Amino acid sequence: MLKYVLNRILIMIPTVLVISFIVFWIIQLPPGDFLDTYVSQARAGGEQIDMYTVEQMRQAYGLDKPFLVQYGIWIKDILLRGDFGYSFQWHKHVSELIADRMGITMLVSLLSLLFTYVVSIPIGIVSATRQYSFADYLATFIGFLGVATPGFLLAIICMYLSFVWFGNPMIGLQSQKYIGAPLSWAVLADLAKHMILPVVIIGLSGTCGLIRIMRGQLLDELRKQYVITARAKGVARTRLLFKYPVRASLNPIVSTIGWSLAGIFSGSTITAIVLNLPMQGPLIYSALLSQDMYLAGGFLFILTLLTVVGTLVSDILLAWLDPRIRLGKEAS
Repeated sequence: MLKYVLNRILIMIPTVLVISFIVFWIIQLPPGDFLDTYVSQARAGGEQIDMYTVEQMRQAYGLDKPFLVQYGIWIKDILLRGDFGYSFQWHKHVSELIADRMGITMLVSLLSLLFTYVVSIPIGIVSATRQYSFADYLATFIGFLGVATPGFLLAIICMYLSFVWFGNPMIGLQSQKYIGAPLSWAVLADLAKHMILPVVIIGLSGTCGLIRIMRGQLLDELRKQYVITARAKGVARTRLLFKYPVRASLNPIVSTIGWSLAGIFSGSTITAIVLNLPMQGPLIYSALLSQDMYLAGGFLFILTLLTVVGTLVSDILLAWLDPRIRLGKEAS
C-alpha cells in the first residue's frame, strides 16, 4: 500500500507540470493581453492613452517575452517561492488575492461536500432498500428536480423566500452590523446563519446526482448471489446490508471525491456572484474577462492541484474500503 501511494505521488509531479503548461497556454489563447483590453476599454470611455507608456508597462510585466520564457518564469516562481505572479487588474500579488479568499472558499466548498455525502448516502440507501415505495418516489422526484434546477436560479428563489419569511435575503456571509467587527460568538453565529444558503445551494446538485448513483449501485449489489445466499443462511438483514452491499456501493461515490471538490470550488461561481459571496469564483470570472493571465492561471493551477490530490485521496479510500482493490494493488 505504501509503495502504491509513493508511486502515485511521483506520478502526480509530472502530471501537475504538464497540466500547468496547458493551463498557461489556454489563458493566452485569446488575442491580445491585459494591456490591450485596458487600452480598448479606456478608449471606449474617451480616455487618451500614451502608447509609449503602454509598451513600457508591457516590458515591465514581461508581456513582451516569448510564451515559453513567460511560462518558465511563472512556474519557477511558483515552485521556488510560491509566487503566482502579479495581478494587473488588482495591482497585487496573486498569492495575496488567493490567500484573502481561499479560507472562506475552502470552508464553503468542504461544508458543501460534507453536506453532499451526508445527505445523499442515507437517502440513496433508503431509496434502494424501499424500492417503489413513497420514500423512493419522493427521493427520485427531489433528485431529478435538484439536478435540473440551476444553482443560480435556486439561489434567487431562496433569497426571495428568505426575505419574505424572515425579512433578510441572506446576501453575503455577514450582516451589515458585523462587517469589520472583532471575532465573537455573535459574529460566528451570524456567519453560520449565512452559511446555510450557500452550502445547501452549492451542494444540492451533487447531492441529487449521488442519490441516484447510490440507489442504482445498491440495487445491483442487493440482487447479487452472495446477498441472496447470506440471507438464506439467516444473516440479519441490517448486518448484511452495511457489511457488504453498502460498502461495495460506496466505491463510485468515493471515486468522485477527486473531481467533486474541484467542481464545487469552480462551479459555484455564478451562485457566489448572485449571493454576493467573497469567494474565489467571482475573482476568477473577473480575471478571465480582463485577461489578467497570472491571476486566472493561479486559480486554475490550484484547481489542478485539488483535482490531482483529490484523485489520490479517492484511490487511497477505495483501497481501504474495498479489500478486492487493496489485495489487487498489493499483489501487483
